[in-house]
Amino acid sequence: MPKRPVHETWPELDDDGLLELRMADLPLAIEGTLAQRTEQLGDELRARGLNFPLHFYLSDEWFTPDGATAIAIPFYLAHPRLEKLEETQMLEVEGGEHEWCMRILRHEAGHAIDNAYRLRRRAKRREVFGSPAEPYPEFYTPKPYSKSFVLHLDSWYAQSHPDEDFAETFAVWLTPNSEWRQRYTGWKALPKLAYMDALMGSLRDVPPPVQNPQEGDALPTLKITLRQHYRNKRRHYGVDYPNFYDRDLRRLFSDAPEFTSHMTAAQFISRIRRQVRRVVAGWTGIYQYTIDQVLEEMISRCRELKLRLAVPEEQARQEFTVLLTVQAMNYLHSGGHRLFL
Repeated sequence: MPKRPVHETWPELDDDGLLELRMADLPLAIEGTLAQRTEQLGDELRARGLNFPLHFYLSDEWFTPDGATAIAIPFYLAHPRLEKLEETQMLEVEGGEHEWCMRILRHEAGHAIDNAYRLRRRAKRREVFGSPAEPYPEFYTPKPYSKSFVLHLDSWYAQSHPDEDFAETFAVWLTPNSEWRQRYTGWKALPKLAYMDALMGSLRDVPPPVQNPQEGDALPTLKITLRQHYRNKRRHYGVDYPNFYDRDLRRLFSDAPEFTSHMTAAQFISRIRRQVRRVVAGWTGIYQYTIDQVLEEMISRCRELKLRLAVPEEQARQEFTVLLTVQAMNYLHSGGHRLFL
């Protein structure tokens, strides 16, 4: 199906109008701020003597195609109007802030250099990080206090798969001024970083055997509308297991007659919803959209139980934030945390 022309005033469309556009038809390019970030990544690599070609292109999400030396960047980062739409649809913009974007780019560069030098074939690499042949899980249960893995991206991502452990370790090693030797003193992750340091040192100024700029799911090939894209994405990040909050909610709120004149629990949670969602997302690394689904269920349950505030507002805010964090961590440990690659 040929590309459909989009009028140059497309950024002025309201959200409904934007959502009707096909992804393939969006007139986007890696330029401006986004191009500066990819150039910064190249500078960081060259400063370490790593001179392998990287190709960047736009797709629907962050990833590095298997075997490729190409990095896919989500389309919304190519235009501020689409970043705004992403935030409206998903409540946050993954990689929207400079440092967040650079963390993800360094992680993806770890996958790309793994491909460029066929590092998965090395016995020592497999010994240190595990077998790349291990199947990728749809879900994983992280151990937040483990010191066997570096901490770089959210959700203890290094724990999800040996290849992600490799990429996360590379990203920490590459980050300027990361002081990884001091930061990870006493951690079991430190030998992984030491191995990475030696491995990358052996690749300085070595031409890569693989130069494969293959683009998987490039933006011009994605024929669905933005509306369908976000419908799929929200389904992916949705809460898909039953939750029962009654006992926890009744610790903060009450349906007793003496509280009839107090604010309803549903109104209170709605008032603090955005603030606590961001705080808990920062603490747990869970996508804000997922946390928001838990909040929506809690609000609905409070309405059904006709609960009202039973303690001072500030106390309720603090204790509810803790409650939501516990529920989010339970979600992680239940195996319900989806691995988004």
